[in-house]
Amino acid sequence: MTKLTKFAGAAVLGALGTTAAFAGGHAQKWDMPMAYAATNYHSEQGVIFADKVREYTEGAIDITVHAGGSLFGGGDIKRAIQTGQVPIGERFMSAHANEAPLLGWDNLPFLATTYEDNAKLWSVAKDTVNAQLADLNLVALYTCPWPGQGFYFNKEVSSSADTQGVKFRSYNSATATFAEELGMIPVQIEAAELSQALATGVASAFISSGSTGYDRKVWEHLSHYYKVNAWLPRNYVMVNSQVWDGLDDATKAGIQKAADETAASCAAKSAELSNFYFEELAKNGMSVEDAGADFLAELETIGAKMTAEWLETAGADGQAILDAYKAQ
Repeated sequence: MTKLTKFAGAAVLGALGTTAAFAGGHAQKWDMPMAYAATNYHSEQGVIFADKVREYTEGAIDITVHAGGSLFGGGDIKRAIQTGQVPIGERFMSAHANEAPLLGWDNLPFLATTYEDNAKLWSVAKDTVNAQLADLNLVALYTCPWPGQGFYFNKEVSSSADTQGVKFRSYNSATATFAEELGMIPVQIEAAELSQALATGVASAFISSGSTGYDRKVWEHLSHYYKVNAWLPRNYVMVNSQVWDGLDDATKAGIQKAADETAASCAAKSAELSNFYFEELAKNGMSVEDAGADFLAELETIGAKMTAEWLETAGADGQAILDAYKAQ
């Protein structure tokens, strides 16, 4: 047992006690921190999930969603769950790739660039990823993809010649690598802090979906969005392993039913909104276009290098995921 697991075990005794108390008619109240704005579809789906859990567990589990990093900042959510400060929460899975490289499985550039292919990739990665999360004292209840990732700039960009020295907001190791390979300076910034970073010049470019640009009204600071569709990263809703193990089978089944239904509705909502975001960016004055051939070729070369480096760190498990995906 790791030190983290021992500490987490002590920290969640109160939560487990609350579970036991439900036998006497008391609901277990869970706080669920989420990193993105309340109006973001991930957060909206989190509320839907909480409502379904309340229904399917007949009130045994009562989840309150705290969106926008209001309870814990994005970078603190996973550890808050691991150590029992909260039982459940949502985070960007690849944000943890520095700690566990396998969790960068969904950031392999140009591997699975459609919703259908992304779902196939998750289907072959799921068991291996869940085994990795178990080592981190976590259980994944559901995941949900973002739309494809593209580049935001405050100027026209045709190749890496135009990106030298640009301050680039990164959100994980993959985006930091992209920045460095393009001669940019990566700066780790959470989504909730992005608007301020752009306004103050801490960053003037980033890679993300149309969703983040729309949520943060980046047209107030940036002028160009380049469609690249590099990958479709996933958020995941996770629960502390010991809290999960302390639930009875009926309660687990109710929560998992809610999770499975929310996973499907969240993915559908992501696909539905992908073009809407582009339209809104353009409506608000941004140039929204496909990346040029030269820029795209550079990105694909960088992507191949990143995949090779990921395989070195993720090892046999990472190779198994890639082999299984390519065999489909």
